[in-house]
Amino acid sequence: MNKNIVCYATVPTQFATAENGVKFAYRRLGPKGEVPIIYFNHLTANLDNCDPRVMDGMATEYEIISFDYRGVGQTSGEDAKSIKDMAKDGIAFINALGYAKVDIMAFSMGGFIAQELMEMQPSLVRKIVLAGTGPRGGQGISDVVGLTYWDIFKGYLTFVDPKFYLFFSSTENGKTGAKAFLKRLSERTENRDTEVKIRTLKAQLKAISNWGHEQAQDLSKFTLPVLVINGDNDRMVPTLNSYDLAKRFPNATLHIYEEAGHGAIFQHHEDFVKRALAFYKY
Repeated sequence: MNKNIVCYATVPTQFATAENGVKFAYRRLGPKGEVPIIYFNHLTANLDNCDPRVMDGMATEYEIISFDYRGVGQTSGEDAKSIKDMAKDGIAFINALGYAKVDIMAFSMGGFIAQELMEMQPSLVRKIVLAGTGPRGGQGISDVVGLTYWDIFKGYLTFVDPKFYLFFSSTENGKTGAKAFLKRLSERTENRDTEVKIRTLKAQLKAISNWGHEQAQDLSKFTLPVLVINGDNDRMVPTLNSYDLAKRFPNATLHIYEEAGHGAIFQHHEDFVKRALAFYKY
Protein backbone atom coordinates (compact mmCIF):
# COMPACT_ATOMS: atom_id res chain seq x y z
CA MET A 1 0.00 0.00 0.00
CA ASN A 2 1.27 3.46 -0.95
CA LYS A 3 1.37 5.42 2.31
CA ASN A 4 1.33 8.69 0.37
CA ILE A 5 -2.22 7.98 -0.83
CA VAL A 6 -4.83 9.22 1.63
CA CYS A 7 -7.22 6.37 2.36
CA TYR A 8 -8.90 5.02 5.46
CA ALA A 9 -5.83 2.99 6.36
CA THR A 10 -3.66 6.12 6.43
CA VAL A 11 -5.98 9.05 7.18
CA PRO A 12 -5.05 10.70 10.51
CA THR A 13 -7.17 10.51 13.63
CA GLN A 14 -8.59 13.86 14.71
CA PHE A 15 -10.27 15.06 17.89
CA ALA A 16 -13.26 17.28 18.71
CA THR A 17 -14.48 18.27 22.17
CA ALA A 18 -18.26 18.45 22.55
CA GLU A 19 -20.34 20.61 24.87
CA ASN A 20 -20.79 17.63 27.18
CA GLY A 21 -17.03 17.62 27.78
CA VAL A 22 -16.33 14.42 25.82
CA LYS A 23 -13.28 14.54 23.55
CA PHE A 24 -14.26 12.46 20.52
CA ALA A 25 -11.71 10.68 18.35
CA TYR A 26 -12.73 10.56 14.68
CA ARG A 27 -11.49 10.06 11.14
CA ARG A 28 -12.83 11.88 8.10
CA LEU A 29 -12.27 10.98 4.48
CA GLY A 30 -13.53 12.24 1.12
CA PRO A 31 -14.55 15.60 -0.36
CA LYS A 32 -16.03 18.00 2.19
CA GLY A 33 -19.63 18.99 1.72
CA GLU A 34 -22.52 20.55 3.59
CA VAL A 35 -24.02 17.14 4.42
CA PRO A 36 -21.45 14.47 5.40
CA ILE A 37 -22.11 10.80 6.11
CA ILE A 38 -21.66 9.95 9.78
CA TYR A 39 -20.85 6.28 10.32
CA PHE A 40 -22.24 4.65 13.48
CA ASN A 41 -20.34 1.44 14.16
CA HIS A 42 -21.07 -1.88 15.85
CA LEU A 43 -20.69 -3.35 19.33
CA THR A 44 -17.17 -2.86 20.79
CA ALA A 45 -15.94 -1.21 17.61
CA ASN A 46 -13.19 1.37 17.52
CA LEU A 47 -12.00 3.37 14.51
CA ASP A 48 -9.94 0.45 13.25
CA ASN A 49 -13.07 -1.72 12.93
CA CYS A 50 -14.44 0.25 9.98
CA ASP A 51 -14.08 -1.68 6.73
CA PRO A 52 -11.50 0.21 4.61
CA ARG A 53 -13.23 -0.84 1.38
CA VAL A 54 -16.55 0.59 2.49
CA MET A 55 -14.98 3.80 3.81
CA ASP A 56 -12.77 4.32 0.77
CA GLY A 57 -15.61 3.48 -1.58
CA MET A 58 -17.99 6.00 -0.02
CA ALA A 59 -15.22 8.63 0.07
CA THR A 60 -14.99 8.61 -3.72
CA GLU A 61 -18.07 10.85 -3.76
CA TYR A 62 -18.89 11.86 -0.18
CA GLU A 63 -17.21 12.91 3.02
CA ILE A 64 -17.61 10.05 5.47
CA ILE A 65 -16.79 10.42 9.16
CA SER A 66 -16.30 7.60 11.67
CA PHE A 67 -15.94 8.16 15.41
CA ASP A 68 -15.33 6.35 18.69
CA TYR A 69 -18.22 6.23 21.13
CA ARG A 70 -17.71 7.64 24.62
CA GLY A 71 -15.18 5.58 26.58
CA VAL A 72 -14.17 3.67 23.46
CA GLY A 73 -10.77 3.80 21.77
CA GLN A 74 -9.30 7.27 22.09
CA THR A 75 -12.57 9.01 23.00
CA SER A 76 -12.67 10.23 26.59
CA GLY A 77 -15.18 9.51 29.33
CA GLU A 78 -16.89 6.46 30.75
CA ASP A 79 -18.89 4.03 28.64
CA ALA A 80 -22.48 5.08 28.03
CA LYS A 81 -24.95 2.97 29.97
CA SER A 82 -27.79 2.96 27.46
CA ILE A 83 -28.51 3.18 23.73
CA LYS A 84 -30.26 6.50 24.38
CA ASP A 85 -27.14 7.90 26.05
CA MET A 86 -25.08 6.79 23.04
CA ALA A 87 -27.53 8.67 20.82
CA LYS A 88 -27.13 11.81 22.92
CA ASP A 89 -23.37 11.47 22.51
CA GLY A 90 -23.82 11.08 18.75
CA ILE A 91 -25.74 14.35 18.61
CA ALA A 92 -23.09 16.03 20.74
CA PHE A 93 -20.36 14.82 18.37
CA ILE A 94 -22.21 16.06 15.27
CA ASN A 95 -22.82 19.42 16.96
CA ALA A 96 -19.13 19.65 17.84
CA LEU A 97 -18.29 19.34 14.14
CA GLY A 98 -20.78 22.11 13.36
CA TYR A 99 -23.25 20.26 11.12
CA ALA A 100 -26.95 21.12 11.05
CA LYS A 101 -27.82 18.23 8.72
CA VAL A 102 -26.16 14.85 8.15
CA ASP A 103 -26.62 11.57 6.37
CA ILE A 104 -26.10 8.46 8.48
CA MET A 105 -24.71 5.02 7.72
CA ALA A 106 -25.31 2.71 10.67
CA PHE A 107 -24.34 -0.90 11.21
CA SER A 108 -25.66 -3.24 13.92
CA MET A 109 -25.68 -1.47 17.31
CA GLY A 110 -25.04 1.73 15.37
CA GLY A 111 -28.50 1.29 13.87
CA PHE A 112 -30.06 1.15 17.33
CA ILE A 113 -28.26 4.37 18.25
CA ALA A 114 -29.25 6.11 15.02
CA GLN A 115 -32.95 5.34 15.54
CA GLU A 116 -32.82 6.87 19.02
CA LEU A 117 -30.95 9.87 17.61
CA MET A 118 -33.76 10.47 15.11
CA GLU A 119 -36.30 10.28 17.93
CA MET A 120 -34.41 12.99 19.81
CA GLN A 121 -33.60 15.24 16.86
CA PRO A 122 -35.49 14.13 13.72
CA SER A 123 -34.55 17.21 11.66
CA LEU A 124 -30.84 16.37 11.92
CA VAL A 125 -30.90 13.40 9.54
CA ARG A 126 -31.45 13.71 5.76
CA LYS A 127 -31.06 10.06 4.68
CA ILE A 128 -30.07 6.90 6.54
CA VAL A 129 -28.69 3.45 5.73
CA LEU A 130 -29.50 0.80 8.35
CA ALA A 131 -27.44 -2.37 7.92
CA GLY A 132 -27.57 -5.55 10.01
CA THR A 133 -29.84 -3.96 12.55
CA GLY A 134 -33.41 -3.89 13.85
CA PRO A 135 -36.06 -1.91 15.73
CA ARG A 136 -36.22 -1.30 19.45
CA GLY A 137 -37.73 -4.38 21.10
CA GLY A 138 -37.14 -6.41 17.94
CA GLN A 139 -37.28 -10.20 17.96
CA GLY A 140 -34.09 -11.80 19.25
CA ILE A 141 -32.18 -8.56 19.79
CA SER A 142 -31.82 -9.13 23.53
CA ASP A 143 -30.33 -12.58 22.79
CA VAL A 144 -27.17 -10.98 21.39
CA VAL A 145 -25.54 -11.16 24.83
CA GLY A 146 -25.38 -14.93 25.08
CA LEU A 147 -24.54 -15.33 21.40
CA THR A 148 -21.67 -12.84 21.61
CA TYR A 149 -20.11 -14.43 24.67
CA TRP A 150 -20.39 -17.88 23.09
CA ASP A 151 -18.71 -16.81 19.86
CA ILE A 152 -15.99 -14.96 21.77
CA PHE A 153 -15.28 -18.22 23.61
CA LYS A 154 -15.42 -20.14 20.33
CA GLY A 155 -12.96 -17.68 18.78
CA TYR A 156 -10.64 -18.09 21.76
CA LEU A 157 -10.63 -21.86 21.34
CA THR A 158 -10.02 -21.70 17.58
CA PHE A 159 -7.61 -18.72 17.60
CA VAL A 160 -9.96 -16.80 15.31
CA ASP A 161 -11.41 -13.31 15.66
CA PRO A 162 -15.02 -13.73 16.97
CA LYS A 163 -16.26 -11.57 14.10
CA PHE A 164 -15.48 -14.56 11.85
CA TYR A 165 -18.44 -16.32 13.47
CA LEU A 166 -20.60 -13.37 14.50
CA PHE A 167 -20.61 -11.47 11.21
CA PHE A 168 -20.47 -14.19 8.55
CA SER A 169 -22.35 -17.33 7.59
CA SER A 170 -20.76 -20.78 7.75
CA THR A 171 -20.98 -21.26 3.96
CA GLU A 172 -17.83 -21.25 1.84
CA ASN A 173 -18.73 -17.81 0.52
CA GLY A 174 -19.22 -16.63 4.08
CA LYS A 175 -15.88 -17.99 5.24
CA THR A 176 -14.08 -16.45 2.27
CA GLY A 177 -15.72 -13.10 2.96
CA ALA A 178 -14.80 -13.31 6.64
CA LYS A 179 -11.12 -13.95 5.93
CA ALA A 180 -10.92 -11.09 3.44
CA PHE A 181 -12.71 -8.70 5.82
CA LEU A 182 -10.46 -9.49 8.79
CA LYS A 183 -7.39 -9.06 6.59
CA ARG A 184 -8.60 -5.61 5.53
CA LEU A 185 -8.98 -4.54 9.15
CA SER A 186 -5.23 -5.00 9.63
CA GLU A 187 -4.25 -2.78 6.69
CA ARG A 188 -3.62 0.20 8.96
CA THR A 189 -0.17 -0.38 10.42
CA GLU A 190 0.57 3.00 12.02
CA ASN A 191 -1.35 5.16 14.51
CA ARG A 192 -3.90 2.48 15.23
CA ASP A 193 -6.68 3.11 17.72
CA THR A 194 -6.63 2.07 21.36
CA GLU A 195 -8.00 -1.44 21.92
CA VAL A 196 -11.49 -1.74 23.35
CA LYS A 197 -11.69 -2.79 27.00
CA ILE A 198 -13.71 -5.67 28.46
CA ARG A 199 -15.70 -3.14 30.49
CA THR A 200 -16.93 -1.64 27.21
CA LEU A 201 -18.12 -5.04 25.99
CA LYS A 202 -20.07 -5.57 29.21
CA ALA A 203 -21.57 -2.07 29.23
CA GLN A 204 -22.64 -2.18 25.59
CA LEU A 205 -24.08 -5.68 25.81
CA LYS A 206 -26.15 -4.65 28.82
CA ALA A 207 -27.37 -1.57 26.95
CA ILE A 208 -28.36 -3.71 23.95
CA SER A 209 -30.14 -6.25 26.16
CA ASN A 210 -32.16 -3.52 27.84
CA TRP A 211 -32.98 -1.87 24.51
CA GLY A 212 -34.11 -5.21 23.12
CA HIS A 213 -36.70 -5.46 25.91
CA GLU A 214 -38.02 -1.91 25.58
CA GLN A 215 -41.30 -0.91 23.94
CA ALA A 216 -41.28 -0.64 20.17
CA GLN A 217 -40.71 2.77 18.64
CA ASP A 218 -43.16 4.40 16.24
CA LEU A 219 -41.08 4.63 13.06
CA SER A 220 -44.00 5.57 10.79
CA LYS A 221 -43.50 9.27 11.57
CA PHE A 222 -40.07 9.31 9.91
CA THR A 223 -40.60 10.09 6.23
CA LEU A 224 -36.93 10.42 5.25
CA PRO A 225 -35.45 7.98 2.71
CA VAL A 226 -34.21 4.78 4.40
CA LEU A 227 -32.14 1.95 2.93
CA VAL A 228 -32.31 -1.29 4.93
CA ILE A 229 -29.61 -3.88 4.21
CA ASN A 230 -28.85 -7.32 5.64
CA GLY A 231 -27.85 -10.88 4.85
CA ASP A 232 -30.37 -13.71 4.69
CA ASN A 233 -28.81 -15.45 7.71
CA ASP A 234 -28.07 -12.81 10.35
CA ARG A 235 -27.47 -14.58 13.67
CA MET A 236 -26.81 -11.45 15.76
CA VAL A 237 -29.81 -9.34 14.76
CA PRO A 238 -32.12 -11.89 13.07
CA THR A 239 -32.87 -11.00 9.45
CA LEU A 240 -36.62 -10.81 10.05
CA ASN A 241 -35.88 -7.54 11.91
CA SER A 242 -34.70 -6.00 8.64
CA TYR A 243 -38.01 -6.90 7.01
CA ASP A 244 -39.76 -5.41 10.04
CA LEU A 245 -37.76 -2.17 9.80
CA ALA A 246 -38.51 -1.76 6.13
CA LYS A 247 -42.25 -2.14 6.81
CA ARG A 248 -42.24 0.34 9.68
CA PHE A 249 -40.55 3.16 7.76
CA PRO A 250 -42.92 4.67 5.16
CA ASN A 251 -40.11 5.49 2.69
CA ALA A 252 -37.79 2.48 2.97
CA THR A 253 -36.03 0.27 0.44
CA LEU A 254 -34.93 -3.23 1.47
CA HIS A 255 -32.15 -5.38 0.06
CA ILE A 256 -31.21 -8.83 1.40
CA TYR A 257 -27.98 -10.53 0.29
CA GLU A 258 -28.10 -14.29 -0.19
CA GLU A 259 -25.63 -16.58 1.63
CA ALA A 260 -24.66 -13.75 3.94
CA GLY A 261 -24.89 -13.01 7.61
CA HIS A 262 -24.73 -10.01 9.92
CA GLY A 263 -21.77 -8.49 8.06
CA ALA A 264 -23.33 -8.75 4.60
CA ILE A 265 -22.19 -5.23 3.70
CA PHE A 266 -18.59 -6.32 4.24
CA GLN A 267 -18.93 -9.60 2.39
CA HIS A 268 -20.55 -7.77 -0.54
CA HIS A 269 -18.75 -4.45 -0.07
CA GLU A 270 -18.45 -3.62 -3.79
CA ASP A 271 -22.18 -3.99 -4.45
CA PHE A 272 -23.07 -2.32 -1.17
CA VAL A 273 -20.96 0.76 -1.91
CA LYS A 274 -22.64 1.14 -5.31
CA ARG A 275 -26.09 0.89 -3.73
CA ALA A 276 -25.24 3.31 -0.93
CA LEU A 277 -23.69 5.88 -3.28
CA ALA A 278 -26.77 5.80 -5.49
CA PHE A 279 -29.05 6.04 -2.45
CA TYR A 280 -27.38 9.14 -1.03
CA LYS A 281 -27.21 10.77 -4.47
CA TYR A 282 -30.90 10.61 -5.39
